[in-house]
Amino acid sequence: MLIEKYAIQEHNNSAATAHQRRFEQLAGQVPQVDSLLQKLVDFQIAIPSWALGTGGTRFGRFSGGGEPRSLEEKIEDVGLLHTLNRSSDAVSLHIPWDIPTSAASLKALAAQFGLHFDAMNSNTFQDQPEQAHSYKFGSLQHTDKAVRKQAIEHNIEVIRYGQELGSNVLSVWLADGSSFPGQLNFRKAYQRTLESLQEIYAALPGDWKVFIEYKAFEPNFYSTTVGDWGQSYTLATKLGSKAYTLVDLGHHLPNANIEQIVALLLNEGKLGGFHFNDSKYGDDDLTTGSINPYQLFLIFNELVEGMDARGMNHVSDLGWMIDASHNVKDPLEDLLQAVEAIKIAYAQALLVNTKALQEAQEQNDVTMAQEILQQAYRTDVRPLVAEARLRAGGALQPLHLFRSLKVRDRLVKERGAGAVATGL
Repeated sequence: MLIEKYAIQEHNNSAATAHQRRFEQLAGQVPQVDSLLQKLVDFQIAIPSWALGTGGTRFGRFSGGGEPRSLEEKIEDVGLLHTLNRSSDAVSLHIPWDIPTSAASLKALAAQFGLHFDAMNSNTFQDQPEQAHSYKFGSLQHTDKAVRKQAIEHNIEVIRYGQELGSNVLSVWLADGSSFPGQLNFRKAYQRTLESLQEIYAALPGDWKVFIEYKAFEPNFYSTTVGDWGQSYTLATKLGSKAYTLVDLGHHLPNANIEQIVALLLNEGKLGGFHFNDSKYGDDDLTTGSINPYQLFLIFNELVEGMDARGMNHVSDLGWMIDASHNVKDPLEDLLQAVEAIKIAYAQALLVNTKALQEAQEQNDVTMAQEILQQAYRTDVRPLVAEARLRAGGALQPLHLFRSLKVRDRLVKERGAGAVATGL
């Protein structure tokens, strides 16, 4: 479905007075506010095709109806999000959940909504119908060369789909590992994984990157072959200059210092991108910023400082994507909230007085360093984020407009109460 421009304009007009008052009060305190706003306008977060439907657990899945029944409808839903927030101009596909039947038609449809295609994600953690070999005991690490070859060929196939769509990144997450001590030879599993990745790396086009994602546990519960940032980093380093580590915020053991991991990877030139989400216990099942927004801010503080120190482009030199499971919320509402949380953390990081912070650090002034960081974090930057969205042509309050227009009800009417998203 489409949201007409007049609906956004009417919504913005109704909220304009209150917004302008809040924005002007804050803008006077922000140095070079127009430059900061432009950075917020430019900063985009890709939406994964699988996040547009209701997620679930091994206990069940409770779909809410009106979900996209095809890849084309998923593109339409991302277009709807981008119309509202002007911050979601890219789609990340998962193969074979979302195989394009016509790349040209799909690119044309995406272009109608101002979208392009971000990283392509391979899937060797599930067996597919008519698949020759099972991934029950791993894919790129498997003891059977035939299984490894099948997984390698799948990743190369994903690259080909990406080339047709205009993507330039392959994202690899492996469920490979073991559930019991003694099940796996760790050294051999790592070596087989490296050798498999080397074959995939050799198939990368010249302008492509490969992101290697890590995860501490699940679906295996004793070891994961690419279980942490160090293992991903060593693989990326051995592969070459086109290989990078992908950080998923939910893929760490409890209390991991993710901001330090980010800083080290950035310093080594091996940070590729992010999967944004949040978690209380494990994995990536919760909305970004819903549990630990301060950690999200601290991560962005390291990113902004580190990228600026290296002369990197905030928009294009790293990959930014949401990866979350919406088990009990409307997926589109959840994604609107997630993008808002990411933009808020980014805006807060842009407010950090980096020069003053570095001076405090050099002088070992711990109190002042904390004060500088928390001054930025405690600033309510929502008027800045809303103003940037307004200047880009979006809605001042995307979630409010989504509900007032009864978008989900309209999607249910259009697609049916029993419509369940394809893929997951």
